[in-house]
Amino acid sequence: MLKVAILDDYQNVSQQFVDLEKLAGKYEIKIFSEPFEDEADALDKLADFEALLIMRERTPITKNLIENLTKLKFIITSGLTNKSINLEAAKKRKIIVSGTDSNQNSVPELTWSLILGLARNLKEEIDNMYQGYWQTTIGVELKGKILGLIGLGKVGSQVAKIGKAFGMQVMAWSENLNLDTCKELDVLPCSKEDLIKNSDFLSIHVQGGDRYKDCITIKEMDKMKKTAFLINTSRGPIISEDDLIIALSTNEIAGAGLDVYEKEPLPENNKLRFLPNVLLTPHIGYVTAENYQIFYSQMIESLEACVNGKPIRVIE
Repeated sequence: MLKVAILDDYQNVSQQFVDLEKLAGKYEIKIFSEPFEDEADALDKLADFEALLIMRERTPITKNLIENLTKLKFIITSGLTNKSINLEAAKKRKIIVSGTDSNQNSVPELTWSLILGLARNLKEEIDNMYQGYWQTTIGVELKGKILGLIGLGKVGSQVAKIGKAFGMQVMAWSENLNLDTCKELDVLPCSKEDLIKNSDFLSIHVQGGDRYKDCITIKEMDKMKKTAFLINTSRGPIISEDDLIIALSTNEIAGAGLDVYEKEPLPENNKLRFLPNVLLTPHIGYVTAENYQIFYSQMIESLEACVNGKPIRVIE
């Protein structure tokens, strides 16, 4: 039987979305619910597996892993892009990499949860309510404020539409900004510098990788309004985490809403956990029942297709 590893099922929920017992006669499946300690730990525990079913950008599937997992034949990832897989190394070893579809609703919805939470000081007010206090902060309204978007793709466009519904002015910048999309959504295209200086809420919606790594550093945060909020539901390394901690600690900006981090899971002693003006969620932008149903069912579908010699949704 083909030995299959389901990686990084942090909540141990994969069996809720796929009946693994029905597959028991064809595959020997092991679920890993905890992140690996390091790459050496991953190499040791995955040595005998022929297929890896992975959640996008949790465990990096590096060149070293691919070269040393000698029995590996298939990598099935959630989503149709995964920058943490070394595709070149996989291709060299003739390992098939396949993906799944995903919906585009969950991340915009979480983005607005963070924006609204920051605007109305929800974390502080909720915490204070449980401690017996009443009305301890003053929030701000969204109408008339400027929403700045770094990226106006599938996710950024949905965030823009909701911003317009709130009566916000919406501006956008990216290195490949589509002006037709801006016109269609009534979004003002602008330079990165103008976006940084003018935004009341600055939200990031571009893919990770070298192009946007450290796109926002202390240099950019120094130019932001002191009343501005920074939101990141995209990829952690787009913002310099050390610089963000400095900016939040010195009130250079009003606050931040984060769902992604340079290192995940976020270490318990990370300074972000102890700052009063940051709203943190544990990378749950895509963690919905609807998305997980797509991910896990199509992972099995992709695996079956690979085993039958007719791979689908191949990522190259």
